[in-house]
This record gives sequence, structure tokens and C-alpha cells, in this order.
Amino acid sequence: MLGGFLALLSAASFALNVTALRRGVLTASVFQAIAITVPMGVPLFLVILLLFDCWTVLLNLSTNSIIYFSIAGILHFVFGRYSNYRSTQALGATQAGPITQLALFVSIFFAFFVLDESITTYLLFGVVMVLLGPTVILLAKKKNTITQSGITIDYRNGYKWGVLCALCFGSSPFFVKLGLSDGGIKENIAGGFVSYIAATVFVFLVLLLSRTKLKEIYSLNNSGAKWFVVTGLLVFLSQLLRYMALGVAPVSVVEPIQRTTVIFRVVFSWLLNKQHEIINLTVLAGILLSIIGVYLIIWQI
Repeated sequence: MLGGFLALLSAASFALNVTALRRGVLTASVFQAIAITVPMGVPLFLVILLLFDCWTVLLNLSTNSIIYFSIAGILHFVFGRYSNYRSTQALGATQAGPITQLALFVSIFFAFFVLDESITTYLLFGVVMVLLGPTVILLAKKKNTITQSGITIDYRNGYKWGVLCALCFGSSPFFVKLGLSDGGIKENIAGGFVSYIAATVFVFLVLLLSRTKLKEIYSLNNSGAKWFVVTGLLVFLSQLLRYMALGVAPVSVVEPIQRTTVIFRVVFSWLLNKQHEIINLTVLAGILLSIIGVYLIIWQI
């Protein structure tokens, strides 16, 4: 039950993070968003590492665990996050949600065919319901191409980046589980710290190779950049909860619940970005189906 609850909190935090990001990318670049949000995770995770007394666990991580956690970090925090941000920029937080839900298929594939995790009737039916909700929401695209604020929805690029995001987000839990081995929450907190360090090093290498001026990237003069700071705090919280959930529950349970972030995306988008998003009755119908799926998944844990 704890793993399901942590995964649900992570999904809500992730949705709020994407909602804040939507405001940021209206006036600033996705590249700047990555450069700001990824490095923020290192000091924040370090604080949690010390609070949960995970320093000894970190020092005792095997070489293989460090490699797997690093791969997961670069895959999820850099490539996956960049793709997600580009999809959100093109479609909006609400419309991008259903496309990125395809990550669930990737996660379930690894969970059942590689990690040999078990499947139950309730879990299978819950997964179907969770996916059916976003599918219904996706139908709303045919009726809407321009938001109330005049933003044109770019479905082609939004879908392209959404699929790439799904591939990265869906496969990263597999590497987290490989790095975790038989460990628990403390091991995964240490793993999250390693993942963020690897992702941050990768981002700085890209910045150096691209000869980008750090002063411009880390300038907060643009209002969008200030939203990225909020995004960085929220995405750190969501990833912390996600790593903790994976430490006490199987991928086949955590990832379906994580996909319910689409529900929270709609709620937060309506509260904060209603004029920049597309929300209607079709979207609300999809939310109801997803909620039923979440209940079935958590109930069978």
C-alpha cells in the first residue's frame, strides 16, 4: 500500500511540475528549462540523503548499481524530460499527458518479460482502465486547435516528442530496478542522488560542447526562467517520491499509478493555466476512467 501511495503523490507532484513548466515555456526555451531543473536535483537530493541517513548506503553501492542508476538518470532526467518539455510546449500540459502515457507499455514490458514480475486480473484490468482514460482524453484533439489565449496546438511535433518521452520514461524504471537489486527505500534515495549527478554532468557537458554562455542560460530575468525554478523544485519532489515507491513496490504497480499524472495535469491546468490549455467534457470523462483504474491497481497491492 505504501508504494502505491508514494507513486500517487509522485504523479500529483509531477503534474503540478508540468503545469508550472507550461507557463515557463511560453516565454523561455526548453533547453533553458533542462539546464535549470536538472542540476537543482543534486543539492536537493543531497539534503534528503542526509535526512534519511543514506550516506553509508551511497558509499556501499556497487559499480553495477552506480552504472544502472546513472543510465536511468540520463535517460529519464535529460532525454525523457527534454522530450516531455517539448511535447508540453507544443500541446500544452493537458493534451501532452495522454501521449506520454504510452510509457506504461514500455514499463510493463520490462516488468513482465525481463524482471519476471507477477500479474493479476485486477492489475491488468486497472492498467487497461488507466490507459483508456487518456485515450478518451486524446479524442478531444479533433475539436480543438487553438487555446483561449490564442496559442496554436502543434500536434505533429507534440506527438513526436511525446512518443520519445514515453520511450525514455517507460524504460528508465527498468534500470532503476537493476541498480536497486534487493535494496529498499534508502538504496533508492541513494540511487536517485547518483542519477541526478550523472544527469547533471551530462547536461554540463552538452552546455560546454555547444559553447552556450552559462550567464545567459542561468539568467532569471525572463519570467519563464523563474517558473523553471518552481518546476525544478516540484520535479525533484516527484522523482524523490517515485524512487521511494520503486524501493517498496514493483514496477508493474508503480508505473501504472504514475501514469495517472494525466488526471492531476487536467486539474492543475484548469486552476492555473486554463486560458493556455484545452479542457472539455471529453477530458473529464477520461479522468473518471483513469481514477477507476488507479483504485483497482492500489487495491490489489
